[in-house]
Amino acid sequence: MKPIIRVENLTHTYGVGTPFCRSAVKDVNMEILEGEFLGIIGHTGSGKSTLIQHLNGLLKPTAGRILLEGRDIWAEPKKIRNVRFHVGLVFQYPEYQLFEETVYKDIAFGPRNMGLDEGEVDRRVRAALAFSGLKEDLLDKSPFDLSGGQKRRVAIAGVIAMEPEVLILDEPSAGLDPAGRRSMLENIRNYHQERGTAVVMVSHSMDEVAENVDRIVVMANAGVVMSGAPHEVFSRAQELIDVGLNVPQVTQVAMELKRRGLGIDPAVYTVDDLRAALSTLKGGRG
Repeated sequence: MKPIIRVENLTHTYGVGTPFCRSAVKDVNMEILEGEFLGIIGHTGSGKSTLIQHLNGLLKPTAGRILLEGRDIWAEPKKIRNVRFHVGLVFQYPEYQLFEETVYKDIAFGPRNMGLDEGEVDRRVRAALAFSGLKEDLLDKSPFDLSGGQKRRVAIAGVIAMEPEVLILDEPSAGLDPAGRRSMLENIRNYHQERGTAVVMVSHSMDEVAENVDRIVVMANAGVVMSGAPHEVFSRAQELIDVGLNVPQVTQVAMELKRRGLGIDPAVYTVDDLRAALSTLKGGRG
């Protein structure tokens, strides 16, 4: 896979020229590959939110570049709005950004701003609603009459309806109950698999990241400190702990078993991985 977004030497400094000057991201280099499911993790203040707001031009770099399909997104500042049709960003708690009279109008807002005809707008609204796990009988309802979980799905559908090449989700399951989290993540996985769109998920939950993404970028102290497949990242569990992060519960169990003398690889990060590792220790007897 080739990069669809490349971040080159990105620095963003707040409060330039004031005593409160600080760099939220500093000299960051990373790639997002076509069609991959990427997870970004890091403790509060590590720079995650500042980073993702650069990817669709909501923030302009203090230094460095964001390349979308090889082109600097700030090469023509007057056209930066068009970048947001290609790189969709769903903020944490997006339900607070709903504003239209009906669910249909809210989801249709982005496609209409793209200048699409009403037939195409309608197709996209209904497809996005389905990907978000909602039924069409909600389309004529006010979004403010929906449950919190339904509001979030409508907000996500509004971004999906623009059919971006990259979908970025900031803590998509935050505040949901366990059943809501599982359902939300299942919808996101289905969207990724069916559309083949690159998906970037920012999450504080190591378990959610471990179970869903192809690759993980770890941020700390305003920079990228680690990148790799889940088994590569979680094999460095102590380093994650040292930068203020937890590791998946399964990895914690494996680490404790190894500490107690079992010859187990602590890089496991799913229940199936742990079960297989324990079965191997027992000679495959289950």
